[in-house]
Amino acid sequence: MDKLYWLDQIKLQDRAKVGVQAFYLSKIKQRGYPVLPGFVVEADVLRQFLETLHSSESLIADLPYSSLHLDVHNWRQLQQVAGRLRQEIISANVPPHWVTTIFQAARQWQRSSLILRPSLAISTNQEIKNISGLLEPVFCPCEEEEISVALKLLWSQLFRARSLLYWQSVGISLPKINLGVLVQPVDNAIASGVINTKLSTWDIEATWGLGLAITNGEVLPDVYYIEPKTGVVIERQLGNKMLAYRLHHGTNFSAEPLQPTLDSNFLLAYILEESQQQEYALPEEFLQELITVGNQIVGELGETLTMKWTVAKESLATKLYITEVTVPQPVKKSVQFIQGVGAARGRIIANAHIFSSSQKAIQVPKGVILIAPVITPDCLPLLQGVAGIITEQGGLTSHGAILARELGIPAVVSATGATTLLQAGEKLLLDGDKGEVYRLTEDEEKFPNEEIEKLTNDEKIVSYQPTNLPIIATKLLINLSQGRLIEQVKCLPVDGVGLLRSELMMLNILEGKHPKEWLIAGRQSELLELLSEQIRQFARAFSPRPIFYRSLDYLPHNLPLLSADSPLSQSSILGERGVFSYMQNPAVFELELQALAIVQAAGYRNINLLLPFVRSVEEFIFCRQKVEQFGLTQISQFQLWIMAEVPSVLFLLPEYIKAGVAGISIGTNDLTQLLLGVDREQGKLGTIFDESHPAVMGAISQLIKMSQAGGIPCSICGQAPVLYPEIIDKLIEWGITSISVEPEAVERTYQAIARAEQKLILAAARRQLSNLKN
Repeated sequence: MDKLYWLDQIKLQDRAKVGVQAFYLSKIKQRGYPVLPGFVVEADVLRQFLETLHSSESLIADLPYSSLHLDVHNWRQLQQVAGRLRQEIISANVPPHWVTTIFQAARQWQRSSLILRPSLAISTNQEIKNISGLLEPVFCPCEEEEISVALKLLWSQLFRARSLLYWQSVGISLPKINLGVLVQPVDNAIASGVINTKLSTWDIEATWGLGLAITNGEVLPDVYYIEPKTGVVIERQLGNKMLAYRLHHGTNFSAEPLQPTLDSNFLLAYILEESQQQEYALPEEFLQELITVGNQIVGELGETLTMKWTVAKESLATKLYITEVTVPQPVKKSVQFIQGVGAARGRIIANAHIFSSSQKAIQVPKGVILIAPVITPDCLPLLQGVAGIITEQGGLTSHGAILARELGIPAVVSATGATTLLQAGEKLLLDGDKGEVYRLTEDEEKFPNEEIEKLTNDEKIVSYQPTNLPIIATKLLINLSQGRLIEQVKCLPVDGVGLLRSELMMLNILEGKHPKEWLIAGRQSELLELLSEQIRQFARAFSPRPIFYRSLDYLPHNLPLLSADSPLSQSSILGERGVFSYMQNPAVFELELQALAIVQAAGYRNINLLLPFVRSVEEFIFCRQKVEQFGLTQISQFQLWIMAEVPSVLFLLPEYIKAGVAGISIGTNDLTQLLLGVDREQGKLGTIFDESHPAVMGAISQLIKMSQAGGIPCSICGQAPVLYPEIIDKLIEWGITSISVEPEAVERTYQAIARAEQKLILAAARRQLSNLKN
């Protein structure tokens, strides 16, 4: 167990790790709504625990990866298997350091009781319904032994007979089930219940004590019917509430107790006094507060929600808390729902435009949602003016995702079947935060203007100059390719351009042709003028801040190809890419160097060269000699760097430095796929492509240390710091020189760097103080 995911820190990319319930709860907590503090034990911890089960039985030994194909119609066998699996889990030992980590984190709340809530995410595009009752929360004292037991009780629910029956009936195998555990403090409640929000009428259910009486169907709760627009209570009905639940841990009650429930006898059901049965459970002042909070959350998450709430006494104050938020699928009566992976933030309503891989590049209307099997860099001209992107393939680090984030438009990737399930021209709601796509009905297309504006992505990059920002020592750079974004981003608090992507930049001038075709057609001078002017606009806008121009990297899908039988057209993440292609045919690389020389001659001293996908020292020496031949090194400020993305650099970096490498930029996208053997464009392998994987993090740490030993700067320009902002603490601790990110991530990365540096300063000060005392 590497870490705990705190509700106030959970990010979009953590959704599969923490589960849907915890994700939505964290979302409203981070926006200031009344939610108790808490943290999530991520889903992968359960898999790690199941791997520790030692048994000669194949059923147990293969449990984390088993599809659990059972004859669910054989009730006796189903019960036996379920009982065996649950017994194995309950009798196993949770690693003590896991329990200690959870206990130490929970102890800071200074509460005697905890609730462990299941938080589920399913790695499948199918819609999952009716899972209430499959998994239930577990209550326990805030003690290490009890936490261990409660954790196993919750995990074991995944293997109850009714759970196994359900997973089998809907065709979900165990590896697709991600079960996180949300841990929160819990107190005895005055009242609890549920609020169901709909377009026409809301209803609020309330009962005394903890909400289990409603969940278990043991009471008829009080019901309030609300007019959502005005918040007026249209009608209220007194329920039949004979019993309630409370915590039984070290508490003395005068009410008449019933038999204790499970959860280690920690919950107690008791009979309410008759006078209390005749009263409404929800105090009037909290009824109004609940309506107000409900309206605000509806504005954030949508009009059809189910929320659980509780009113509890905390210290001297009585407070209302939201304990669970469920967003039903599909919403707004959508006739079609597709689940993908949210790759770029924002929401938009627009018409669909289908683009198939067999089509030639044509003009795409402005303001549409472009739907394609995959977005490759040569699709960039098609993206000018589109409102959003949906792709069937690709992950968070795919080219489509990166392009969308740079352009500031919402995107959903890995949306299986999108080009066939959706039709051109129909109205869609694209939610890049949740990774969801909805087909809207005719009635829903007639939203009021303010509703459409509300759902339209408003997180565009804006030109601004932040004030009162903390000073940071680590350089923050920006990844760019589009000249039209320069005016919006040049005033961002960055120290330069850490990655100027030549492939994407040149697509704006190549007219759909490969650069070689320009040379063959005798248009070298024309291309040189266009390219040098493209580079010059970046150098001019950011001067004197440095620009690191990355020369062309010939991936098969990066540029329009000369012919279908070209060696470069073979679909591979490797192929004749990087500087190897320069050695095979140096003409285009020489044209790039000539363009850089023209920019230098125009007086710009801030341009540098970054070589992509360098496999050997010999390749680098070839490029260095070419750079010297074109006179770029005559300018003292010029630096020649390499991308550190081929794993051999972990062994060869000292040799590269001797050969003249002035700095490295870690490309985590390629480094990750080569270290883990995963193509980042394959969305199905998204759970394996993990830039925070220990192997990747170990490689990054080693590269930073080797750079320091060799006396050269080390930057990082892949997607890792954006997708996994928690690793920024490690990068700063290890001594990274600079971090380069997309424009939309600049502000939060700046703040993350500042926090990480402040932690190091504080730790150093404490050590110094401790040494003085000794």
